[in-house]
Amino acid sequence: MTVILITGGARSGKSRRAELRARSFPGQPVYVATAEALDAEMDERIAGHRARRGGDWIEREVPLDLVDVLSETDRAGARLVDCLTLWLSNLLHAERDWSQEVTRLAQALPRQHSPVILVTNEVGLGIVPDNALARTFRDAAGLMNQTIAGVAEEVEFVVAGLPMKLK
Repeated sequence: MTVILITGGARSGKSRRAELRARSFPGQPVYVATAEALDAEMDERIAGHRARRGGDWIEREVPLDLVDVLSETDRAGARLVDCLTLWLSNLLHAERDWSQEVTRLAQALPRQHSPVILVTNEVGLGIVPDNALARTFRDAAGLMNQTIAGVAEEVEFVVAGLPMKLK
């Protein structure tokens, strides 16, 4: 079992780093996308990620049921989940119990046979948000990241494209 958590700010290079790590394992990598193209700008971002990765990835789109997809794709190549913070946002929007889902994920990760690389955003380094929803999201993201980092074998923080090993 290999679980790697890669965190960083927006446009820090964390996805590119995660792709590199996923390709370092044998087998065809699986890209588990949590984003939904709900507007033209997000559609462009997704297209940019796909173009950069190339066509040698198996792609799975999963806005909510992450644990199920990890189970379904286990024993294949490395799975790259990009990203946990979008998954969290989807859970909050769907009014699902995000804490219970994060616990399920944390319990499922050590049981995986194929490597899992998870990308997440570090959102707690800025100012305190001025509205309750943004504070709820920031706090939930911080707790989620702590939980997943706790079960990960490796944790990296990416700044300006440079990875720093935390664990």
